[in-house]
Amino acid sequence: MARVKMHADEVETDLALVRRLVAGQFPHWADLAIRLVPSYGTDHDIYRLGADLVVRLPRIGWATEQAAREAEWLPRLAPHLPLALPVPLVRGRPAEGYPFDWSVYEWLPGENANGTLADLDQAAVDLAAFITALRGIDTTGAYPRKPGSRGSDLADFDDGVRRSVAQLGDRVDGAATLRAWQESLDAPTWDGPGVWVHGDLLPGNLLVVAGRLSAVIDFGGLNVGDPACDLQPAWNVFAGRSRERFRTELDVDDASWLRGRGWALLQAANALPYYWDTNPGIVRQASRALAEVLADATR
Repeated sequence: MARVKMHADEVETDLALVRRLVAGQFPHWADLAIRLVPSYGTDHDIYRLGADLVVRLPRIGWATEQAAREAEWLPRLAPHLPLALPVPLVRGRPAEGYPFDWSVYEWLPGENANGTLADLDQAAVDLAAFITALRGIDTTGAYPRKPGSRGSDLADFDDGVRRSVAQLGDRVDGAATLRAWQESLDAPTWDGPGVWVHGDLLPGNLLVVAGRLSAVIDFGGLNVGDPACDLQPAWNVFAGRSRERFRTELDVDDASWLRGRGWALLQAANALPYYWDTNPGIVRQASRALAEVLADATR
């Protein structure tokens, strides 16, 4: 599988590097087979280690804090949630010319949620139950939210969205995109207490086994903030009746729905110009989400 460079300052990895890292720091796993896992993820390289393990190596500096955050919080969150979470096992250290901490997790089986869900209405119920449970977990000890992080005010992202739409030019309907974005900006802001948000509930971060949601992965955006952030699946995963079922299950008011639509729009609009030439999977996903947002905005 050809490895495509997506970031100007990303770090390259390969099978030989992973084997040296594992052998040097976790020699009891040194004889396990290693293979690259096909993925259109953007900030980690993923390698299967034997049958039951997976190695995750950050490709880029901004992803280097995720393993520590997941190791701290996922064991606390998992007992309260109805879908499986990644299970961090050990942390590796920089070595062999690789500059970042890296990590080993238990392998979670499943395919991503792009076209693999057998019943979208059932998936809407299952994912809404996960989000509801996540929102209900005590946030004591959570890291302070920074402006521009997941679950913060949409206005923090205004300049970036407008810049991305300008970069896209005639590849999207810029006027319609900015009208929909402005509707979300104009919605009343969240004035309740911050709740846990995953922050990146895209199809690639939802695992499916036998047609049904089984796990949620990639908690790099885990934060405490506006719950509307986790409404992105309404436009990334669901449509029509299943979208309405998702909204009903979460009892979403109009203002939160508009803000959630804004989160789906900003994720898509920012991803498209950045990954246009390097990550066709992300481009397909973001293009579909933006089309759903714009269709919804015209109703």
